[in-house]
Amino acid sequence: MTRRGDLPPELGSTFSVRAACDAGVPKGRLRASDLERPFHGARSLLDAVDAAALTLEAAHLRDVLAYAQVMGDGEFIAGLSAAVVWGVPLARHVLSRMDAVQVGVHWPARAPRSRGVKGHAIQPHLAMTQVHPDFELRVVSPATMWASLATTVHPYDLIAVGDAVVREPRLATHLPPLTTMTRLEAAVAAGRRAGSRQLRQALPRIRTHAESRTETWTRLTLVDGRLPEPELAWTVRDAGGRKLACVDMAYPQWRIVIEYEGEHHLTDPDQWDRDIARYMRLEQAGWRVIRVTKAMLFTRPDQLVSIVREAIATRS
Repeated sequence: MTRRGDLPPELGSTFSVRAACDAGVPKGRLRASDLERPFHGARSLLDAVDAAALTLEAAHLRDVLAYAQVMGDGEFIAGLSAAVVWGVPLARHVLSRMDAVQVGVHWPARAPRSRGVKGHAIQPHLAMTQVHPDFELRVVSPATMWASLATTVHPYDLIAVGDAVVREPRLATHLPPLTTMTRLEAAVAAGRRAGSRQLRQALPRIRTHAESRTETWTRLTLVDGRLPEPELAWTVRDAGGRKLACVDMAYPQWRIVIEYEGEHHLTDPDQWDRDIARYMRLEQAGWRVIRVTKAMLFTRPDQLVSIVREAIATRS
């Protein structure tokens, strides 16, 4: 159990030793067993129950925010750590290997070296930085972050991250895009960097209406299977113009809908009921609905391509 009550609430759950001392916390309190020492000069309230419940993204973000308490002048969050800060999709196996916070400085400054930190000295023209609007820490821009992942993630995931940062809002309640295609192009043109070839190949395949990593993988799997590129975020209407559904992707000319079935569709009964009703409306209106599962997409992609190809042939 943590002893939050005897610490000033303004310190929060993660704080620097300097901030604690300035707030009047005795030095002995900073050596108590309920405080972790994630980095030199930083403390975090230890809560084993909370920590065990964290997702891989949330656990790494917690480490990043802890390091932010002691981050030096000129340092900024970079690489995969920046991807977590910006909330873009990363594969689980990539997240599980992240054992250090990636911190950058502009060359010729010396990259930080300490426990739990992986430092990078980056040419200034290759690392644009800004202050994150929510976390108030210095981090590479979304475009720079995307460009830095070229040699780190699967080529499809590089495109999925690109899709995520330029995604245009479908509804008024959705957030605006993190960056623009123009800025991604500028990041590629900024100069030579590791993975320049992969970036040039990924750039023309990025789309502004992909809603998730799995939708990006589905689209790319179909296109690389020599099928036409489907329309994204397609609104299906009946003969009278009434909206039936907005679907992940579609081939309107063949009245084929392709929907990815995420695990939340199965665990949320209300969502499941809405999905079934939506599929029934589409099928009654003459649309063929192809539902894509995780296993089909990631372990049997040839089967997915075959199913869609057969549906197109049947309706051509």
